[in-house]
Amino acid sequence: MGSFALLLTKGLMMITIDGVSQTFKGRSGPVEAIRDLSLTIGEGEFLTVIGRSGCGKSTLLRMVAGLLKPTAGTVTVDGSPVRDPRRDVAMVFQKPALLPWRTVQDNVMLPVEIFGWRRSEHRPRADHLLEMTGLTAFAKRLPHELSGGMQQRVALCRALIQSPKVMLMDEPFSALDALTREELAVELQRIHMDLGTTIVFVTHSIQEAVLLADRVAVLSSGPGRLRQLVEIPIPRPRTFGHNAHLEQVAGVSAELHSLLLNDEHLPTSKTR
Repeated sequence: MGSFALLLTKGLMMITIDGVSQTFKGRSGPVEAIRDLSLTIGEGEFLTVIGRSGCGKSTLLRMVAGLLKPTAGTVTVDGSPVRDPRRDVAMVFQKPALLPWRTVQDNVMLPVEIFGWRRSEHRPRADHLLEMTGLTAFAKRLPHELSGGMQQRVALCRALIQSPKVMLMDEPFSALDALTREELAVELQRIHMDLGTTIVFVTHSIQEAVLLADRVAVLSSGPGRLRQLVEIPIPRPRTFGHNAHLEQVAGVSAELHSLLLNDEHLPTSKTR
């Protein structure tokens, strides 16, 4: 039985997206970004979202984060409607957006200050997260002294310091070189296995989607709708090196590539 099938039997749903649509005002009229999209995401699930540019992937994340209100439909997290940003939902963007005058450790502790929590109670967690991501030796460094990959690790620790129930990630590795992207994807997979946080991860990379996900949501373009849900029944941990599951990885990657290549702009909402 696949990981999501197990979640269904337990009845643990963390995110429910019900009939959500989003329309923006454009210069020449309304622009429909997402139309009637419904999706449930299980507690502890790692869901990746892929689709062509402009299909509404980032818009979907912002609605779940409470940064954008849907034009129609509802989004709930842990049983409560999302109306504004929540402390138990963290977001990681494409650029790490670290404060350049603060050390690595102080950047990680920033949410603690924003939420008015006691530094002394969260300092051990910050140290643990830095250790998990290999940044302990760089705790007193400034962002400009770090590589792009290390800066994104700091951003990841900053998101995790608040122990979020849900972490939303909007193409966080896309600005990095291919090798660093793969290294961080493997690192994120390990962190997810350790912490069990529910993660929704937007990417253009089929390789990242297969490496990380329990399921992949494929969105159709113009406007974004759920085209297909593909379960990834490959044991963890996963790599793209020579391993026993290389054939499965290649098969699922080929299926996702075919879905994106043959985007007929018609949602099928099937689960494989």
